[in-house]
Amino acid sequence: MGHSHDHHRTESRRALRWALAITASYTVVEVVGGLLTGSLALLADAAHMLSDNVSLGLALFALWLASRPATHDKSFGYRRAEILAALANGVTLVALSIWIFVEAGRRFSSPEEVLGGWMLGIAVIGLAVNLGAAAILSSGRGHSLNVDAAFRHVVADVLGSIGVIAAGVIIVTTGWEQADTIVSVVIGVLVLASSWTILRDATRILLEATPADLDASEIGRRLSEHAGVRNVHDLHIWTITSGFPALSAHVLVGPGEDCHARRAELEALLHEGFGIDHTTLQVDHTRPELIDVDAVRGRRNDDTKDQSGTDR
Repeated sequence: MGHSHDHHRTESRRALRWALAITASYTVVEVVGGLLTGSLALLADAAHMLSDNVSLGLALFALWLASRPATHDKSFGYRRAEILAALANGVTLVALSIWIFVEAGRRFSSPEEVLGGWMLGIAVIGLAVNLGAAAILSSGRGHSLNVDAAFRHVVADVLGSIGVIAAGVIIVTTGWEQADTIVSVVIGVLVLASSWTILRDATRILLEATPADLDASEIGRRLSEHAGVRNVHDLHIWTITSGFPALSAHVLVGPGEDCHARRAELEALLHEGFGIDHTTLQVDHTRPELIDVDAVRGRRNDDTKDQSGTDR
């Protein structure tokens, strides 16, 4: 498990570095272009590119933290740093979409001149840059929510660039400059939508909810139906970080069962059937039905009283 996580983390770090280099190099161009052309759509896309740079930097920092060794007081190290960075990215996307909506509202009431030709050229270059960054990040998004958050940033930028290109074409061909503001609103909606999944998944992990791809009821049933198992309770399934599910449970087996053998079998079942390798199973024997202690004590007291009365 450790080698697998380290391998995925190395791939994610490499992908994030390349994507950061590409997007950071183009952000300045798009900011300057948006200011010179007067295009809110370009500025909205540039702001999103800037948030990409921040998110990619956070993602790299989080991966570095996650690679730090565990300590006595932090037994899982800093693996959750990736989830915190993803949560921060989602919040950034929400804040960015609000800014776009506010600025678009101002532009609707006070339209500004837009240089459609330059806007179109810059947007085409931006589309190529974003497609390249998305291709780089796509390789690591299945193993890390952190990389997935950065990937969604870039995908939203791809869609934004397409929208800016469409607005540029409309302005150049028809002269209708409000197309720029309308496209900026569409970009804002896309940005807001892209934040939802990241915020939802990060929150589920931080609340230690059962992973979405695992059914706790099914897992409990499979464990309970295993040969020799009498009862399974205190079952908890959660995610430590992306791709790292964990499980703990108290398992009761029959009086004559081998606890160690049953635990090994259940661990194999969880690995093969559900892909869960980090497990903590407390396996105990069932106990005979307990005698009613209060009733026994009552009978003893009665016997003592009878005997005392006889003695007197």
